[in-house]
Amino acid sequence: MPGDAKLPFKYNEIEMNRSSQTVRILIAVIVIVATVSWLAVTGVQSNKSYYVTIQELNAMGDKAYTRHLRVAGNVVPGSIERVGTNAKFVLTEQGRNLTVAYSGAEPPPDTFKDNAQALAMGTYGRDGVFHATQLQAKCASKYAPAQQQGAQPAGANRASVK
Repeated sequence: MPGDAKLPFKYNEIEMNRSSQTVRILIAVIVIVATVSWLAVTGVQSNKSYYVTIQELNAMGDKAYTRHLRVAGNVVPGSIERVGTNAKFVLTEQGRNLTVAYSGAEPPPDTFKDNAQALAMGTYGRDGVFHATQLQAKCASKYAPAQQQGAQPAGANRASVK
């Protein structure tokens, strides 16, 4: 029965190969999951943009120069200078002004006019100018329905039915 003595050895060798293969697969799965997680976290961090007011932007100090930001305000009348798809203008909010230089692939929207509410997305430069790569403007209030003096909201004259 010398052949029977070798059988447990081969069986143990097969089991060791299976367990080492399982360990290798487990390590590969851990490496893949860690890599995908790292890419997701760094991608979110790089695309994150903070919404700040002009006052908060001025108070941020050096942090303002390293972050992708969004700043909103009203366009100062007469400050818009358009050159092709680029524009330079001034936003104002609560008495504070911010010069914005927009350079994007698309021209500023049609609703981007004097006194329009605008949202600029980009980075703040050490030159004191906000360098926007995206620009949004709200529709002017002339498109909102006009309220007639003494008018009541719809349904205000309806009697309650019991």
